Amino acid sequence: MKTRLGARSVAFLCLAAVAAAIFVRLGVWQLDRLAQRRRRNALIVERLRDPPIALAAMPRDTAAAHFRRVVIDGRYDYTHELSLTNRSRDGSPGVHVITPLRVDGTDTAYLIDRGWVYSPDGTTIDRTRWREGDRVSGVARVQELPPALPQAATRAGYPGDARWLSPDAIGRWAGYPVAPVLLALDGDTSTTSTSVPARSPPQPLDEGPHLNYAIQWFAFATIAVVGTLVAVFRPPARTVPLAPPAPVVPGGARDTPGGGR
Repeated sequence: MKTRLGARSVAFLCLAAVAAAIFVRLGVWQLDRLAQRRRRNALIVERLRDPPIALAAMPRDTAAAHFRRVVIDGRYDYTHELSLTNRSRDGSPGVHVITPLRVDGTDTAYLIDRGWVYSPDGTTIDRTRWREGDRVSGVARVQELPPALPQAATRAGYPGDARWLSPDAIGRWAGYPVAPVLLALDGDTSTTSTSVPARSPPQPLDEGPHLNYAIQWFAFATIAVVGTLVAVFRPPARTVPLAPPAPVVPGGARDTPGGGR
């Protein structure tokens, strides 16, 4: 038996098909993001396993340099040190102490993330308390810079604290070129020290929420298709006719079989 669909049902089916296609596309996109995340994690693990290289041997291509370990040796420029503000850790507010490193034989400085320091307001610290000597020699990881925004340089260039890092703006403020990378110093990541910032731990290698999001989008697509088909092609409910009321005979008694006195 053929079922003829009305214009409203056809429109409903088309709308459900479009919605399901969008949901499936979003699910595939999340799976692609998951694959990218897994490739990125594998790259981080591979580069962190490699032995540290000399700072001068670091690739000029920042994408090729990210996540590698490098040997640093130079002197800190505390005059142009700044705080990367509003950086929480384990639920506590704080800042990251960013100190330019001047390297002998070159005029280019490198931004060193010396670690995290607790700050009640997420902005203010006494940076002189956290100085570690004029010269440094150790190992650091090449990190990705936080996105540079126009408001990165506030008030008079970089007054000592900023929400975002811009090597170009820091270089104009300091008066020398600054490499477009951030080097996170290796060391003790605990927050118990009262004189040395807690070093930044390596980037977590979790896969993020992409798989869960993909499952949700595919579930929405299934609901859109199945729910619409059920709503459109469900057979109409049968109506059972009601029995007519029994006739009333004179005297108030109903005329029912065997209902006489």
